[in-house]
Amino acid sequence: MAQVAILLTNLGSPDSCNVKDVNKYLTEFLMDKRVIDIPYLLRLLLVRGIIVPFRAPNSAAKYKSIWTKNGSPLVHSTKELSALVADYTGIPTYSCMRYANPTPKEALKLLGKENPDIKKVILVPLYPHYAMSSIETAVEHVKESITKGNYKFQLSIVKPFYNKTEYINALAASIKPFIDGKFDHILFSYHGLPKRHLIKADVTGSHCLITGNCCDVASEAHSYCYRHQVLETTKLVTRQLNIPESKYSFSFQSRLAGDKWLEPYTDKVLEDLPKNGVKNLLVVCPAFVSDCLETLQEIHIEGKEIFMNAGGEQFTAIPCMNTNKEWVVALADLIKEAN
Repeated sequence: MAQVAILLTNLGSPDSCNVKDVNKYLTEFLMDKRVIDIPYLLRLLLVRGIIVPFRAPNSAAKYKSIWTKNGSPLVHSTKELSALVADYTGIPTYSCMRYANPTPKEALKLLGKENPDIKKVILVPLYPHYAMSSIETAVEHVKESITKGNYKFQLSIVKPFYNKTEYINALAASIKPFIDGKFDHILFSYHGLPKRHLIKADVTGSHCLITGNCCDVASEAHSYCYRHQVLETTKLVTRQLNIPESKYSFSFQSRLAGDKWLEPYTDKVLEDLPKNGVKNLLVVCPAFVSDCLETLQEIHIEGKEIFMNAGGEQFTAIPCMNTNKEWVVALADLIKEAN
């Protein structure tokens, strides 16, 4: 019987693209205190009274545009990835979502049933870069389920891998076929984050967005700084692929209104690039290892429309690594380090 198991955890998706299920999913997601970090009653009023009622129908239509016969692309891809990791490593591998299904409770129950002699579980948050609204909330959610389930196994957690050679190699391999042809520019679009989250995560209390060129000045704050980590990923990948500085840039997508978010904004950049002579554009989303609403709809569909309407001529959205062989191997190596 196996004594070690792997648990992959990803963001999640609604159970269907019906408004009712999208409403439920958005409520769970946005009521997370690590996503919208304001007092509970204010969050409740904002989420249930304003955001979700207005956003759910529109979001349901967007999910419908990317839904497949297998359901959610993100959930299906993560399940496939867990099977491939299990085959490659020989270690039982399971998957769960931070929001909606399958829940950590369900995954842990199945894991324990199929592996009664389990001694250690290696938890893999499928986010390359640290943020309290991604890695931290996912890890704490799983830990809570472990505590409630009274499980006795040891928990080992794979740390953010934004600068790990394994991840950089796999990401570069996924991009390389697209840069072998002619292109004017490649945009690295990362998920957005409120600026206050960076300040809140700064363990020094005096570095992020305070020190000049804070992402380039060495600091222990970088271990929890999302902006530093995405810039590091961009630098390492472009260096490996020999992409000159003049041919790439970075931006941040998926922001909510009413707050100061990391800039530049992806939609604004897509609108401006054609004005600066960029007609043939590549876009990659390294913060996501699995294609989802934010990549398939926000970039592949909406992003392309913005760019083409602004005068662009060719727009290519590079798929996430999903179940690429190089990513499976990289993930196995990262897991081995944590074992």
